[in-house]
Amino acid sequence: MGPSNLKPYYFKAHHILNHQDITLSTLVTRNRFPVLGRLASHYQGPISAAIHIKDDETKDQVLKELHQLLDTNPDMHRYVDIHLILDPFDRQFNMWRNVAKFYARTDYIMMLDVDFYLCTDFRHRILNNHTLLDVLDSGRTALVVPAFEYVVQEDGLYASTFPTEKTDLVAQVQDDKIDMFHKSWLNGHGATNYSKWYTASDMYKVSDYNFSYEPYVIFKKNDSPWCDERFIGYGANKAACLYEIYLSGMEFWVLPDDFLIHQTHAYPEDTRRKERQYNRKLYSNFREELCLRYSRKFVATGEWETSRADNLKNECQKIRGFRQAM
Repeated sequence: MGPSNLKPYYFKAHHILNHQDITLSTLVTRNRFPVLGRLASHYQGPISAAIHIKDDETKDQVLKELHQLLDTNPDMHRYVDIHLILDPFDRQFNMWRNVAKFYARTDYIMMLDVDFYLCTDFRHRILNNHTLLDVLDSGRTALVVPAFEYVVQEDGLYASTFPTEKTDLVAQVQDDKIDMFHKSWLNGHGATNYSKWYTASDMYKVSDYNFSYEPYVIFKKNDSPWCDERFIGYGANKAACLYEIYLSGMEFWVLPDDFLIHQTHAYPEDTRRKERQYNRKLYSNFREELCLRYSRKFVATGEWETSRADNLKNECQKIRGFRQAM
């Protein structure tokens, strides 16, 4: 799809960057402008935002609303790099993710959906921990921040009421007020192993990976895979991106004290249903393609018999015919 009119650093943040920092890499559309403003004020750190605006008769009004946000929120000026994408195409989520990641100006990024509220200060916890920084800098580890949502959706409208300590969150889980994000689709976040997280005091490795797993992760920007831009619309786009990160040899480790909570909003269910049907088939073919592509890569680079290929071997053997093909 394209062409797209891309304007990198349409607005460039004024805050002086430390390259050894964590940039929130996110994508934003018109209806999420206020959420982005609140995120900037809350995070007080670098944000790389790919903002898509439809190139039609509404463009001038949307740009006006974006400039109003910049004019009324000084934290947008301090912390947010805005990369404008102008085209007539909706929901090119992975292309937007790649834009936000490409122009991030720090060593580490967190791939985040803008609707999630950061309940804990994982950024400073990581930056002040040399062990965690070394793990991130190796490029072989992605840190998972578990995601939650309110059982009664109306309870998730106002982030000011969200718990900010693990003990308070667990208490609300026990009272059936909060649960894992998208519990009805267990494959999406189940590999985080929430029952283990509730009592964990140390990081632990994701051991029961599922190809539909789509956690919110912090990882090193350089040399990490990009999101495949063939995925247009809802369904499998983020999972495909994380699947390639996983197959590339990156381990997922869950942080024991940090968490996110989803801020409630409506979903266009009819659109999601149609696009998921298309992307389900695309993802099936994509997984086979990745398994063969990374197998060839690891053989060519002499890494097939190293631990870097373990994720691929464990995951790809679930695909019929993979062992024979290898």
